[in-house]
Amino acid sequence: MSKIKTAFNDLELRESTKIAVLDIGSNSFHLVVARVISGTVQVLHKMKQKVRLADGLTKDNCLSDEAIARGIESLELVKESLTGFEPSSVRIVATYTLRKAKNAHSFVQKAKKVFSYPVEIISGQEEARLIYQGVAHTNTLENKNLVIDIGGGSTEFIIGEKFTPLLLRSLNMGCVSYSQRFFKDGLIKKSLFNKAITAAQQELALIEDKFIKLGWQHCLGTSGSIGCISQIIPQDQSNVTPITLTHLEQLMAEAIAAKSVDNLIIAECKEDRRQVYPAGLAILIAIFRTLKIAELTFTSAALREGVMYEMEASLQHTDIRERSAQSLATRYDVDTCQANLVLTTSLALYKQVKNPWKLNDKKIKPLLSWAALLHEVGLHIHSRGVQRHSAYILNHADMHGFNAEQQTLLATLTRFYRKKIHLKEIPKFSQFTQAEVFQCLVLLRLSALLNIKRQPNFLPELTLTVDENDISLQFPANWLSEHTIIIADLELEQEYLKAVGYHLSFT
Repeated sequence: MSKIKTAFNDLELRESTKIAVLDIGSNSFHLVVARVISGTVQVLHKMKQKVRLADGLTKDNCLSDEAIARGIESLELVKESLTGFEPSSVRIVATYTLRKAKNAHSFVQKAKKVFSYPVEIISGQEEARLIYQGVAHTNTLENKNLVIDIGGGSTEFIIGEKFTPLLLRSLNMGCVSYSQRFFKDGLIKKSLFNKAITAAQQELALIEDKFIKLGWQHCLGTSGSIGCISQIIPQDQSNVTPITLTHLEQLMAEAIAAKSVDNLIIAECKEDRRQVYPAGLAILIAIFRTLKIAELTFTSAALREGVMYEMEASLQHTDIRERSAQSLATRYDVDTCQANLVLTTSLALYKQVKNPWKLNDKKIKPLLSWAALLHEVGLHIHSRGVQRHSAYILNHADMHGFNAEQQTLLATLTRFYRKKIHLKEIPKFSQFTQAEVFQCLVLLRLSALLNIKRQPNFLPELTLTVDENDISLQFPANWLSEHTIIIADLELEQEYLKAVGYHLSFT
């Protein structure tokens, strides 16, 4: 025993971080707990629960009470595995079903009662990007690669090279939604397969030309449906036989012969995969036929691995959100001199109020900075109503790295960075309190107003003090008396800020 102790005493102790990712998918909820050490991720614990959230999505895109209850029950089971984790060490991402659900906020609010970690609803493009990052970090990707992920409600397509995604798309077709639509009663017929394949091909027409034109050398598939199919097809001695269209059509013929999902022989797959197997198979056949895929190799990494590799700073190549914001500013020819003036003032004011307002540097400061950078992006459309144009662009642009609420907050801040504030148009957030939203808005509005002259070195040193909702701006002696336009603008701002319950004074 003493020899063992001595041996361990000689080992160098390395710092490690525990992180957890929960993927709230349309078919299953997946939890992964891992340790990040020496630039690598070591998985410690996995949990998968079949929830079929998409089953509860109605035709008018409302999530049923039963589906919400199933989801919350699943979160209760996950809760124990997350005990003791710091907020910065946990990410919970939700995909297609909560993207589509009009009442997603109801689910998110109930989730907050289970644990304090925020549920991030991510866009289809962002889901595709994270899937690719998961695959890229766990496979050696040379040349161009096509990555396909068939989920419960959507299917993601990515062409990328090494760690860089080149083309990202998400289509509204998945194994749960197509099971409801074409195989609802568990019956399997050739006519039903044909209808499902045709419907998928119609969706694929939206991306077919771009993907074929860009091209790829290797094709990889990930997640449950493709994983199940890869297990069923005959394997060679290496157990890495690629999937071909011949394999898929043979599996379809066998499924049709079975006549019902209850009669399917898919022993290699888990029993809970049986119900959605025909739909996943039909979607994959449509993909092979439309994109003219010769063969596809399964890889187990997916969305949650992509999220994990982005959580730990030591694993990141760059700040994805920073790059997205800069790319958008460049694309829409933002006046960077003015943007930097507003940014500098925003950060100077933020620094003075972050303690009394208890603002979180990691959570709030970057979003305020990006709002300052992009607040005039709408000038590219027209100078009149610029704030509405800016909000429209930020609401609808593909902003990689941002979850849905972060993107909505950016759009909201730019929508009301000047003129009247319409409370009814400010959405409810689950990741940001109303106070945080209003406080960011106050800082951005003041920064834009004070830089209205668009001149470097125009502003003197300012002092901003706050006492809850009372805000006081102090200027150097006699400066305001020499700038009567600023006084007039601040007097207007006093009235505007009353709409969000803030009282502005200035001397």
